[in-house]
Amino acid sequence: MNERSLTLTPEAPDRRGRILQVAGRLFSQKGYHGSSMRELASALGLTQSSLYNHVANKEELLLAIVDGVADEFLVTLEPVVRSAASPTAKLRSAVRVHLQIIAEHLETATVFLHEWKFLSATYRARVESKRGRYEALWREIIAEGVERGDFRPLKIEFTARWILSTLNWTYQWYSPQGALTAEEIADRYLDLFLHGLLKS
Repeated sequence: MNERSLTLTPEAPDRRGRILQVAGRLFSQKGYHGSSMRELASALGLTQSSLYNHVANKEELLLAIVDGVADEFLVTLEPVVRSAASPTAKLRSAVRVHLQIIAEHLETATVFLHEWKFLSATYRARVESKRGRYEALWREIIAEGVERGDFRPLKIEFTARWILSTLNWTYQWYSPQGALTAEEIADRYLDLFLHGLLKS
């Protein structure tokens, strides 16, 4: 894949962002395999041949979207984990920023969470590596909480995956016009993560 093929003409930053935005919307609504470059070109007001002046193929768009969201998750969580805050405060921040990314970038986050598996093996491995690094940051928060005695002696990997699975499923039902904001959803999740269902 030519990494320069998304480097566009003088209006490149805006045009590139627009292409990825519309591709994200299309992929999130119709799925990667259900979307065509012809549909994308039409949605952008371009001819198909003009679109290919900016991007080599459909997979390149998928990789750019997925890579971008993966990087956003990593860049946002790393300072939380490295901070001097308590494990509980880190967990609260981690949940909030994770849901904030999903809420603010719902279409591309949907592609990241659901369509990434359609990448070819080489690019899928690249994304899996980033996803693994991201999960490791969550394990660090939980392990620190267990070590300090703030959290019960939980199975670290299981707990991290449970929390992430819960958060990641939010894209399936969250709506910006819904009854709850992303922050309110985060607070409800945190109440369950930290206190469970039983009365204290």
